[in-house]
Amino acid sequence: MNIAETIAHDLLSIHAVFFRPDEPFTWASGIKSPVYCDNRLTLTAPEVRGHVENGLAQVIRENYPDVQVLMGTSTAGIAHAAITGHLMNLPMGYVRSGAKDHGRQNQIEGRLDAGQKVVVVEDLISTGGSVIEVVNVLREAGAEVLGIASIFTYGMRRGLERLAQAQVKNVSLTDFDVIARVAAEEGYIRPEDIRRLIAFRDNPSDESWITRQNG
Repeated sequence: MNIAETIAHDLLSIHAVFFRPDEPFTWASGIKSPVYCDNRLTLTAPEVRGHVENGLAQVIRENYPDVQVLMGTSTAGIAHAAITGHLMNLPMGYVRSGAKDHGRQNQIEGRLDAGQKVVVVEDLISTGGSVIEVVNVLREAGAEVLGIASIFTYGMRRGLERLAQAQVKNVSLTDFDVIARVAAEEGYIRPEDIRRLIAFRDNPSDESWITRQNG
């Protein structure tokens, strides 16, 4: 297996990504979803965690060789940035969702000097809104954001468009299409469910995938 397939297998095996196309989950927005994702579960699975952190270190070295600092997203990306930073012998910090209301009122935690080359570490990319906010905070602080390294991306159109508009690159260890294929190969879902999952990914607001029959 290549790294994308290995991480897909890992996430499925610990139910960090869990498909339930016949009994959809309901998001806070009310949208019905066939997939549940909680990559925090990788932290309590040492073997999977090792694959993830070594994978992040590998993609960062290959895609962002000039990186000087890793910055995790709050809160899911913090641990991954810390462990990957340790593996790469790089400084790390993280960006809060908002500035503290006490002390120095920091939004960026950890030292960051203007002009430093930063990679943002994120666990999951869906619509891209939260990670782009992190990128903007870092840019406003004078950092040169080389891009994002993430564990998993849905590849949703809205997310791809937002990343392109923000002129920020994202490299993920695995993606929705790979995980759907591996899930079918390993018996987590039926092969005919793949089209339904992709239909959801392409247009989450269109719930016709729920009753769609595949030939």
